[in-house]
Amino acid sequence: MAEIREYDVEELRGNKKSRLKKSLIIFGCVLAAVIVLAIIVNIIKGAIFGENQGIEASGPYIAVMYVEGSIISGQTDSFGLPVGYQHGWTLDKIDDLAADSKNRGLILFVDSPGGAVYESDELYLKLKEYKETTKRPVYAAMGSMATSGGYYISTAADKIIANRNTWTGSIGVTIGTIYDITELLERYGVKTVTITAGDNKAMGSIVEPLTEEQRAIFQTLVDEAYEQFTGIVSEERGIELEKVKAIADGRIYTAKQAYEIGLIDSIGTLKDALNDMKEEYGLWDCDVVDVVYRDDSLWGRLARGVNIPNLRGGDVSAVLEILEAQGRFPISYECTLLK
Repeated sequence: MAEIREYDVEELRGNKKSRLKKSLIIFGCVLAAVIVLAIIVNIIKGAIFGENQGIEASGPYIAVMYVEGSIISGQTDSFGLPVGYQHGWTLDKIDDLAADSKNRGLILFVDSPGGAVYESDELYLKLKEYKETTKRPVYAAMGSMATSGGYYISTAADKIIANRNTWTGSIGVTIGTIYDITELLERYGVKTVTITAGDNKAMGSIVEPLTEEQRAIFQTLVDEAYEQFTGIVSEERGIELEKVKAIADGRIYTAKQAYEIGLIDSIGTLKDALNDMKEEYGLWDCDVVDVVYRDDSLWGRLARGVNIPNLRGGDVSAVLEILEAQGRFPISYECTLLK
C-alpha cells in the first residue's frame, strides 16, 4: 500500500521561499557576471582605442603640442596602454588644429632623442602641410634634448628656440646593431639552417655572417636617408648643403654650439617661444592651450601611475632579447646614446 505523507503547510511555504531565494541569487549572479563582462569589454575597448578630450577653447588660441619620447608608432606600457608619443593621434590633432578657425598658431615642444625615419618624416610633412594650408606660424621649443629625428621635425618650424641646456643635432642615420653569433653557436655545437629564395633575403641574420655585398646594401639604405635629412636641414635652415654635411656627422651639439652654426634661432624657454610668437604675429589676445595625449578610459585611469616591475633580467634574458630583435633593423633618425 502506498504511503500517504502529510505535508506541513508552513514547510511547503518555506521550501517555496527557499527555491525563490536560490533563483534570485542565481539571477543576481548572472546579472553581475553580465555587468562585469560589460565593464571588461569597456576596459579592453578603452585600453585599445583610448579616450581623450578634444581641444577646448572659447576664443583664439595658440596650441602647444608635446612631442616627448621616441618618435615611433604603437608605444604601450605593461598594461598595453598607450604611453609616450602617439604618432597617429598627433597627426590627427594637427589636422584638427588646421580645421579650427580659432587656432592662430602652433608651438611644438620637443623633448625627444629622435625616432624612426618614416614617422619623423611623416610628422615633418604634416607640420609643413599645416603651415601651407593655414598660413599660421609654427615654432619649435626644445626641451632637454631634440636630437636626430627630434631635430628633423623641428626644422619645419618658422623659428627654433632651444633651452640653454638642450642637447640637439645628432644629424645622421642608423640602422641599428647587427649581431653575428656564429662563433658562439659553433662553440656549443649548435647548427642552424635558413631556407631562402634570393641570395640576400636573410641578410642581417645573427646566425649568418654579413657579406661585403650585404654590408654595402645596408649602407645604401642609410646613405639615402642621410641625404634626405641633410637636404631638409639645408633647405629649411638656409645653409649650404656642403656646410650641413660638414656638421652633420652624428655629433650632439649644445644649444650654444647649435646657435653658432645656425641650427637654431635663439636660446630660451617655452615661455620665450610663446612671447616671441605673440609679439611677432600680434597674438597677444590669444589663450594658450596645451594639446596633450591623455588616456581617460576607465582602464587608463585605474592603471595610471601604477609601476610594473621588470620581471626580466640576467644573461639569459639579455640573449633572448637579442634573439627577439633578430631581423628587425629599423632605419632611424635617433640618437642611440639618449634613447
